[in-house]
Amino acid sequence: MRGFINEETVQRRIDALLDAVRAGGRPCDTIMIVDKVNQYYFTGTMQDGLLVLRTDGFRGYFVRRSYERALEESPLSSIFQIRSYRDMLEWLPEDLGDVLLETSVVPLAMLDRLKRVFRLGHIRAAEPYVMSLRMFKSQRELDLIRESGRLHNQLLTELVPGLLREGMSEAELLADVFATMVKGGHHGVSRFGMFQMDMIAGQIGFGENSLYPTSFDGPGGMRGMSPAVPGIGSRERLLKKGDLVFVDVAYGIDGYHSDKTQVYCFGAKPPEEAVTVHRACMEVLRRTADLMRPGALPEDIYNKIIADLPPQLEDNFMGYGSGKVNFLGHGVGLQVDEPPVLARGFKNPLAEGMVIAVEPKSGLTGIGMTGVEETFVIGADATECVTGGPGEIIIV
Repeated sequence: MRGFINEETVQRRIDALLDAVRAGGRPCDTIMIVDKVNQYYFTGTMQDGLLVLRTDGFRGYFVRRSYERALEESPLSSIFQIRSYRDMLEWLPEDLGDVLLETSVVPLAMLDRLKRVFRLGHIRAAEPYVMSLRMFKSQRELDLIRESGRLHNQLLTELVPGLLREGMSEAELLADVFATMVKGGHHGVSRFGMFQMDMIAGQIGFGENSLYPTSFDGPGGMRGMSPAVPGIGSRERLLKKGDLVFVDVAYGIDGYHSDKTQVYCFGAKPPEEAVTVHRACMEVLRRTADLMRPGALPEDIYNKIIADLPPQLEDNFMGYGSGKVNFLGHGVGLQVDEPPVLARGFKNPLAEGMVIAVEPKSGLTGIGMTGVEETFVIGADATECVTGGPGEIIIV
C-alpha cells in the first residue's frame, strides 16, 4: 500500500513546517502532531500515534496501533512502536520545552497523560503553521482534486437525476447517492475540520427541508433523521412532483476533496422565483471567480461581492432567515472546510496552488434552497473550475 506519499514529499513537508515555525519568531522546542489528517499529510499514514518533531533535529513517529501498517504505508524511517507515552522516553528527553500542539483536537485527558511523562513548557497552537502549508497544493494534490472534481460533476449532472423517483425518502436518496459515489471511485468519507461534525456525504433536502436550521456551518439546511442524527436525510419526507431537490455533497479521491452543489426540480418546471434567484447565485459565483487571482485578499473579495449583490439576493443570501452564514467560499483539500475562507478577517493574499469552493446560495420560503457551488484552483494567470461549472436547476 506504500506509494501514495513518497519520502521526498514527507521530508519536504516536515522541513517546511519547521521552517514556518522558525520564521514565526516565537520559541518552540517540540512539535506534536496528533490529528490523523495531519498525520497523513506529514507521514503518509493514519494511525493511533503521535508525530514528534524537535528543533534539535529529531523526527519520530510513535505508533501504538497499527505499527505494522505504519511501516507499510509511511516512507518515514524513524517509526517506533510504543504501548504508552512512557515508552517514548527511550528516544525523547523528559523535558520537551515549549511545545506546539493541535489545541483544537487534543483533549485535556490526552494532555494530562503526556504531562505525567514529560515536562511541557509553554503550549501554543500548531494549527496556524500546519494550515499555512496545507493551503498550498502540490501538483500531485491538484491532480487528485481535479480527478475528484471530474467524477463529482459526472455524479451530479449525469447520475443523480437517474436516482430520483417519486415517493422515495431523503434518506433513501442519500444512501443511493453515497453508494453511487463509492462505486464510481469516491474514497468513502467526507472529512471536516469542524469540531464533532458527522457527515456521511453532505446535505440532501427536498423542498422546505433544505431550509431547516442545522448546526452545520453552511448556507443549506437539513432536517435529518431525528435530533440524534441530524446529518442524514429524513425517512418521512418523501419526494413528490414539484419539489426542489438540494444536493450539496463532497467528493474525494485518495484523501483529497472537491465540493459541489446541484439543485433539481422533480416532475415539473421550477417556480419562476426559484429560477431567478438561482441564476442570480450563478452570476455571483462567476463574479467571485473572476476576482480570485493571486494577490487578491479574501476579505476584499467578500466585501466587494456583498456590497453589490443582485436585488434578488438581498433577503436570504448565504442561507435562510437566522441561519445565514458570514462567508462566501472556503478552502478544500484533505478536509472540506480549510482555509483560506472568503470572509471578513481573512487578509492573507490568495496564491497559485490554492483551492477554493465558492457557494453562493439563497433560501426561498416554502420552496427550498437554491444556488450553486463549484471548486476552483487558483492558477498563475487564470482560475480553473474543476467541478464542471455552475448549472441551471435540472428538471428531472
